[in-house]
Amino acid sequence: MTGAIRRAVASACLALIAGAGCSKAVLAPEDYGGGAPIRPPIAEGEPASSRNAAAAQLATQYLGAPYVWAGDSPAGFDCSGLVSYVYARVGVSIPHNAARQYRHGTPVPRESLQPGDVVFFDRLRHNGIYLGDGRFIHATRPGGVKIARLEDDWFRTRWVGARRL
Repeated sequence: MTGAIRRAVASACLALIAGAGCSKAVLAPEDYGGGAPIRPPIAEGEPASSRNAAAAQLATQYLGAPYVWAGDSPAGFDCSGLVSYVYARVGVSIPHNAARQYRHGTPVPRESLQPGDVVFFDRLRHNGIYLGDGRFIHATRPGGVKIARLEDDWFRTRWVGARRL
C-alpha cells in the first residue's frame, strides 16, 4: 500500500470513529429494519409498567458514571450501553445499539411519555431513558451519565421518537 493510500484509509477510519457517537451503527429511522413495529402504537395516556418505572429509577443510580465508547457497565457507559444495562437489570434483553433498540417495544408519542420509555435522537445515534417532567437520563461525551431536558435545543431539534419496552 502506498503512503497516500495508507493516509487516506487512516483518515477515513478516524472520521468513522469520530462520527460514531454512542451507537455502533448509524441508521435513519426509516432504515431501522423495515416492517411494522413489534406491537401497535400505545394509546395516549396508557400507564407505564412498574418494570419501566423501576428502570427509570435504577438508571439514576448511575448518575456521574463515566462515558466510555461501547461501555455497558457502571465502569463506563455509552448511551445504548446504559439503556441495555438498565433494562437487563429489570429483566428485558435488548441489543447494545441505539438503532437496534429502536426496533423493540411500542412506539410512544412524545406527549404520552412515561418514566422508563426509551427516547431516541439524532438519526438513531443517541438515546436515553425518560424520567418524567421532560427529563431523561443518558450517557454522553463529555460528561458521562447525566440528566438532560427534552426541550434543550440539541435534543428538541434531533428528536426521532420513543419506545416503551
